[in-house]
Amino acid sequence: MKKSLIVITILILTIILTGCGIKTGDNVKNTYESISAEQAKKIIDEQSGFIILDVRTKEEYDQGHIPDAVLLPNEIIGTDEIEVLPDKDQLILVYCRSGNRSKQAAAKLVNLGYTNVREFGGIIDWPYDIVTK
Repeated sequence: MKKSLIVITILILTIILTGCGIKTGDNVKNTYESISAEQAKKIIDEQSGFIILDVRTKEEYDQGHIPDAVLLPNEIIGTDEIEVLPDKDQLILVYCRSGNRSKQAAAKLVNLGYTNVREFGGIIDWPYDIVTK
């Protein structure tokens, strides 16, 4: 009887302590949001503390980009930490030329632990101002 009580107590404690370390995923965002160019423009005009991420090549970026956009080619985004994106909870607005690379980059960023990623397609659908270098 005494042995059974000890075994049951150890088993219950093990279950309780193991359960404390499990994340339920309720607060973990594991996807990005696709928004329109108009929604992105509204964020740019009305909010602060975000970063606009251009995931095209340097050559494409130099031909014209959204003002204040930071260049980070999709091909560079991998499994390593990204210096230009130190805050994983910061709002990141991602675009490319047509929308394909921005979706790829947004998915990679989410996989790296970024929690506030919004992809808004390509610059070919951007009806607002662009700048050249």
